[in-house]
Amino acid sequence: MSNLLLNRQALDDRENKSLAPYAVKSSTSRGRAYPEAEHPYRSVFQRDRDRIIHSRAFRRLEYKTQVFVNHEGDHYRTRLTHTLEVDMISRSIARSLRLNEDLTEALALVHDVGHPPFGHSGEQTLNKMMEKHGGFEHNHQGLRIIELLEKKYPNFDGLNLSWELREGIIKHNMRFDKPESHEYDPDKAPLLEVQAVNLADEVAYNSHDLDDGLTSGLFTLKNLSKVKIWEETELEIRKNYPDLSEKLLSYYVIRGIIDKEVQDILNQTQANLQLYGIDSVEDVHRTWAPIVNFSPPMAEKNKQLKKFLFKNLYSHHQVEIMNQKGIRIIEELFELFINNPRLLDPSAQDKLNEFPLHRVVCDYIAGMTDRYAFSEYRKLCSLSERYIF
Repeated sequence: MSNLLLNRQALDDRENKSLAPYAVKSSTSRGRAYPEAEHPYRSVFQRDRDRIIHSRAFRRLEYKTQVFVNHEGDHYRTRLTHTLEVDMISRSIARSLRLNEDLTEALALVHDVGHPPFGHSGEQTLNKMMEKHGGFEHNHQGLRIIELLEKKYPNFDGLNLSWELREGIIKHNMRFDKPESHEYDPDKAPLLEVQAVNLADEVAYNSHDLDDGLTSGLFTLKNLSKVKIWEETELEIRKNYPDLSEKLLSYYVIRGIIDKEVQDILNQTQANLQLYGIDSVEDVHRTWAPIVNFSPPMAEKNKQLKKFLFKNLYSHHQVEIMNQKGIRIIEELFELFINNPRLLDPSAQDKLNEFPLHRVVCDYIAGMTDRYAFSEYRKLCSLSERYIF
C-alpha cells in the first residue's frame, strides 16, 4: 500500500512546484539558532506558527488594547482579534501572489506579541521610561520575547524560530529609506511575505477601527461622507441594497473597503514585480522600494482615511482619557519597581541575575495585559486596596 500521508518531503515538493520563484521555500530556510531535527510532517514555518500560537505572549494578546481597553465592551477589537484579522488578510494576499502562506501566517501571528498594555500610548511611555537604558520598540521587544523571554524548552531560551521569522519580526514596518542597524541582514530589503503582512496590518486596523469607531458612537456615517473610499463604496452598496439599516450598511461598506484595498494591492504588486524584474528571493532582497504596495490613487485614499481616524478616533477625548490612565499606570508602576525591585513578581526578580534592573522592569510591564496592569496598580498604588494572602 502506498504512503498516503503528506509528509515533510511531499510538502517541500509541493512548495517547489506551486510557489512563485520569488517566494521563500521551506526547504531553503536558513534554519534555527539551535539545531533541531526536522519534523516528519510539518514544515519549518508550520512549526514556527504552532510555537507562536502556544506561547504565553500570544495568549496575552487577548487582553491587550487595540484602541478600546478590554473592559469597555465585549465586541471591540483586542490585539488578538486584530492579529487574527491580519492573518486572514495576509494569507489571502500570499495565496494570490503564490507566496509562502505558512511563513506569511506565522509572521502575521507574531507581529504584535511585543506590544505592551494600553496600545501605542503604552509603547511611547515605556520608550520614554527607557530613554537612557536602550529604549523600547514593540518589534524589538517581539524579537526579544521569542529569542529570550519565552521559556518552553530545556535546551535553549526562547522559541527557536526560523531565521526568516526572526528577520521578519525586526523588518516589520521597516522604512525603505532608512534601514536599521541589526544582525538580520540590514542591507537586504524585507521578503515579500514580510511586506504582505505589513500592508495587511494597515488594511486590518483601518477597517476594524472604522467598525469600532462607529460601534462606540465616537463618529457617525454622516461624518464619513467626505472620506473618499467610504463614499465610493457606500454608493456601490446602496445601488444593490437601497434599504439597508445603518448597522448593516456599515458592515457591508467596511467589507467592501477591505476587498477594494486587497484587490488593489494584488494588482499593484503584480505590476511592481514586472517593473522591478523580480524573479527570485535575491531580487526581492536587492529591491529597496516597496513591492507589495497600494497603487498611488489607493494610497492617497488610504492616507485620507488614516487622517480621518486620527482626528475622529485616536485623538477623541474619550480615547485620550483612557490613554492617560494607561500612561499614569505604566509610569507609576515603573518607578515603583525601579525603587523597590522586591515588589516584582518572583519570576521577574530571578531575571535580575541575567539582565539590568531597568530592562527587567520594562520586560515585566511590557508583558502585562491591560487588566493585569490595572490589578497591579490597584494592589500596589491604591491606599484602599487590601492584599489578600
